[in-house]
Amino acid sequence: MRKNIIIANWKMYKTREEALDFIYSVSQAVPSKDLVESVVCAPAIMLRDLVKRQGDNVRIGAENMYYEEEGAFTGEISPKMLTSTNVEFVILGHSERRMIFKEDDALINKKVLSALEHGLKPILCCGETLTEMEEGKVEEVLTKQLTEGLKSVKKEDLTKIVIGYEPVWAIGTGKSATAEIAQSRCKFCRDVIAGLFGAEAEKIRIVYGGSVKPENIADFLKQPDVDGGLIGSASLNPQKYLAMVEAGIQK
Repeated sequence: MRKNIIIANWKMYKTREEALDFIYSVSQAVPSKDLVESVVCAPAIMLRDLVKRQGDNVRIGAENMYYEEEGAFTGEISPKMLTSTNVEFVILGHSERRMIFKEDDALINKKVLSALEHGLKPILCCGETLTEMEEGKVEEVLTKQLTEGLKSVKKEDLTKIVIGYEPVWAIGTGKSATAEIAQSRCKFCRDVIAGLFGAEAEKIRIVYGGSVKPENIADFLKQPDVDGGLIGSASLNPQKYLAMVEAGIQK
């Protein structure tokens, strides 16, 4: 059985003090990692503070990284910098990185391979825009993002990756895909991965993101191919985050 994973993505929110208040509130309150996996992805400037206070059942992740170990790349964060802080996860290919910062699949693939090489667990995001959905290009977009994003990944490394399906039209808009849409998209993602890696696709976790909150997360988690949530604004509140982690406990 694939264990649910509930991932907070703070984006560009919280001061150091606010981040510490959050981790103190949740680190001892989350359920056992044997029941559900709890991950908090935060801005790089806060990672070490959070890791030192994560407790036994929370893991910390970064929101992005560059694929080179070091060099003249002003403002970037390297995989070696992340591993030196003892973070475990890193979000790659988020739609905001793709759309605002113009990251393409080839760059994202380099990041995925570099993260794996350095012992980090990538959270590889994919998802269609509203225009792409209206033009009937959902399957084309997801196939391309997954095929190119997972290029050259070794079969034995596949389950170190979490796939985050996020319809761009549902991120930060208050709109959410129905549980049935989330299931059909996540199942399609799994089918694409099966075409690349065979039966290993049944082991990889695929999570849904896009206006997920305590009031609707249970509906998503009931779906057979949805293995958790990648959660934005609702994850900024520690009590809401705890409620969503509780919902992720396997029954």
